[in-house]
Amino acid sequence: MLVLVCTYNELGNLPNLVQEIYATLPLADILVVDDGSPDGTGDWVVSQILESRNQLRLIQRGGKLGLGTAIKAGLLYAIEHRYDFVVNLDADFSHDPHVIPSLVEASIEENSDLTIGSRYVSGGGLKNCSWRRHFVSRAANVCARNLVGWKIRDCSSAYRCYRVAFLAKLPMDEITCAGYGFLEEILWAILKHSGKVIERPIVYTEREHGESKISAREAIGALKVLVQLARRGRIK
Repeated sequence: MLVLVCTYNELGNLPNLVQEIYATLPLADILVVDDGSPDGTGDWVVSQILESRNQLRLIQRGGKLGLGTAIKAGLLYAIEHRYDFVVNLDADFSHDPHVIPSLVEASIEENSDLTIGSRYVSGGGLKNCSWRRHFVSRAANVCARNLVGWKIRDCSSAYRCYRVAFLAKLPMDEITCAGYGFLEEILWAILKHSGKVIERPIVYTEREHGESKISAREAIGALKVLVQLARRGRIK
């Protein structure tokens, strides 16, 4: 399986995260998609690869091209290299890497095409988060349920386990959102193509090191994506 981590200025978090992922899943491959981090995040990954960390891979991009395009690059890599599952999580420890096995196991047991690490099902939640994070997250999901008609509780969670064989069937070239709205857009595509989506609880913890990448502009952009998806048709 492949673990996908998209980064921009995460040198303070990534080395520890990689160690935690290896401790949890010793046989997993880790793909870092780095957007030309000026703090040397990509350079650190290169140094690890040169030290024979053959389970570590890097896609180094020239600059900040958006979270959506970074995740998409990672998913396309997983398709090209024919992994069974790809798990995406944030680089800042807001997503507990020790939960990865349970997401994969749920995908296998429930035969799901997408398993979402959900903050809004029983057992999930947010920890040490600002009012802004609470508001943006809840507002995005309320909008998703009302605009697009989804019954899914956490449509905007980036902590996800995708079945790669199903991703390979999707028209990935039609999924074009560059920002956070990519998460809703690919969810819409999976549901449109009759993919099975389930949720499993996670506790999202606000980052301790570095700066949050989400902004008011990104939140507004994600809302616009939901409006566009609603115009394409309500899919439950």
